[in-house]
Amino acid sequence: MAEFTSEVKAIAHDSQTIFEVLSDFSKLEKIKDKIPQDKISDFSFDKDYCAFSISPIGKIKFVVVEREANKTVKFAAEQVPFETNLWIQLKEKDAESTYMKLTVKADLNPFIKPMVSKPLQEALEKMANILSTLPYNEL
Repeated sequence: MAEFTSEVKAIAHDSQTIFEVLSDFSKLEKIKDKIPQDKISDFSFDKDYCAFSISPIGKIKFVVVEREANKTVKFAAEQVPFETNLWIQLKEKDAESTYMKLTVKADLNPFIKPMVSKPLQEALEKMANILSTLPYNEL
């Protein structure tokens, strides 16, 4: 299983506020139009899922499979030709700052891995950058 990890991002909000938004993707609908469309497009959200397209992989839908309050949201991918899981991990530094890291584990066969590794890592970093700059207290 291949593992891709984003850089750790510092977010200027407490972990509870961030968790409340990231564990309920319907709250992201308010800022959908602010998300850059260059590598990630066709966003759709609901309370328990987030769907988007990544070039050249195509449409991916992440469904929430586990929530651990103020710490972790785990997702399983649907609509992809290989098993994929995503974790959003939060660690509160203090009352006004939280660290976030995204991890993707994907069961890539040797033929697909060279084609999707770089775009998947780039998409993961873009997603981490976007999530680290959201106005969580306004969502």
